[in-house]
This record gives sequence, C-alpha cells and structure tokens, in this order.
Amino acid sequence: MHIVYPAVVSALLFSIGVYGVLARRNTILVLMSVELMLNAVNLNLVAFDVWLGDRLHSGQVLTLFVIVIAAAEVGLGLAIVLALYRNRRTVDLDQLRDLAEPADDHAETPTVVRLQPDPATQPDPATQPGPATRAEAVEAGDHRDGEGAPVRRGGGTR
Repeated sequence: MHIVYPAVVSALLFSIGVYGVLARRNTILVLMSVELMLNAVNLNLVAFDVWLGDRLHSGQVLTLFVIVIAAAEVGLGLAIVLALYRNRRTVDLDQLRDLAEPADDHAETPTVVRLQPDPATQPDPATQPGPATRAEAVEAGDHRDGEGAPVRRGGGTR
C-alpha cells in the first residue's frame, strides 16, 4: 500500500476539520470538527507506523493515547457546553463573548450602581396592604408560613 492514499485522506479530513472549527458557530459542531482533526492525526500515525514497519508499533500506541485524550476532551467539552446552555440558553459561539475584552477601552464609561435603595423613594411597608390569602402571597413572591417565618423553596421551615 502506498503511503500517499492514507496521507491524502488524512489531509482532507484535517482540512474539513479546520474549516469546521473556523466557520461554524455552534459549539457542538466545533467539538465534532476537533474530533475529525484528531482522527486525521490517528490515520496518519497508523499509516506511517505500517509503512515504516516499526517493531514497537509506536504509531499505534500513540494513536491509543490520542483516542483516550479525545474521549476526555469530548466529556469535558460536552460538560462545558451543557453548563453554558443551562446558564445562557444558547450554544452559539458568537453570543458567548461576555467575558471577552471590549474592543475599545474608552467606548464605555463606568456606571454608578446604587447598592442600597433610597428610603425616600421606597413605600412604607406598614401602610402597604399585604396579601389576603396564602395563594396571593405565593404569587407575590412572599414565601412565609403562618407565623411569619420564611419558608425554604423545598417547602420546609428552618
């Protein structure tokens, strides 16, 4: 077998993988493209191992290591993608740039955030009417039991 055939197939697979990483916006498809590139490397390792006739089969041993690393990368990558989807409801790479540095440092001025509410603008709680029934209290977000103690989300009291 000529070494050219697996080398050309491997180059095509690797090129498709690079295109997928650079052109795709979906995180899952980017992970699939990285796996395609790793499989192209595996094909080259096995092909050159057979072509060189190595007695230790170093290419095949390295291929096993690459497969193990690829499996770990898939597990970790999918865990990150699931965590991102739970928090942001998207896996689009263009919308996941919240932690990126801004393009222009002087474009946005910092805003002042007031940590405590102004007592002059807050209504007096003693004059505000409370909910008449337990259902109205739950709708309003006031989770308290019959004695006024806060109720945990699970329904039990502390």
